[in-house]
Amino acid sequence: MSATPRKPPPIARELLGKAFPPQDADRIFADKVLHRPLLLQPTAEVDPGAPTVDARTRRQQARAKARQLSRRRARQKPKPLSAREIRALRVHKIPPEARKYAIYEPIHRMWVGYMQELLGTQMPVTPAAVAKLVSAEFVGAEVQVVRCRCVSRVGIRGIVVKDTKFTFEIVTRKDELKSEFIPFALDLYPYPHLLAEINYPIEIPKEHAVFRFEIPRPERLGEDSTKERNLVFELHGSQFEHRSTDRANKKFKQHNLDDL
Repeated sequence: MSATPRKPPPIARELLGKAFPPQDADRIFADKVLHRPLLLQPTAEVDPGAPTVDARTRRQQARAKARQLSRRRARQKPKPLSAREIRALRVHKIPPEARKYAIYEPIHRMWVGYMQELLGTQMPVTPAAVAKLVSAEFVGAEVQVVRCRCVSRVGIRGIVVKDTKFTFEIVTRKDELKSEFIPFALDLYPYPHLLAEINYPIEIPKEHAVFRFEIPRPERLGEDSTKERNLVFELHGSQFEHRSTDRANKKFKQHNLDDL
């Protein structure tokens, strides 16, 4: 019988035999070549009758899918409350349990320190300090209505708890929110069954009203603070009808006040 021809070694074994000793070449060939797993990813079955999709069509499909996903997220996102719902739910109204003068006294003390730091220690107060006073924050100030076209509002005194564009909302020492009732038609109110439970207040309007507030002078070393009087300012509400955020960046100019 003729001897079967011996198969030549793989070419990878020959190349490893040239670079490493025989034992090392056999070990590396067995570990790195023979026993190395081959990971295969199955290919998707392609329908031979399906039309081919070009790159432009794929981009259009991707954009349509993105728009559909965006509309789905917009539907799932909660919608903000409308102005009518905010008024009905009284979102911006102070609840009765928060109408306590003692709650806002620490805020008033913080406001006094804020104003003393804003005006500085130079006495008398300079025009530059007064310009800063106009753009300051008045939530926490204790104000008093000294002049007003509505006589019933004169003498009201309390801490400002809300500063809007046209009104000051004040909590008095009697733990009440100074307010008046607004006459309105019942058929225009969105929830007439809640009228018995709602005290619909209006804040002190700034128009045609003059507010007075005091700022204690800062104590200085070597001086008797009892001999110094507090700084008293009068704020003309008709010239102060701005939101606090807009007032901080607004440059006020001196004008003649004809209504005084």
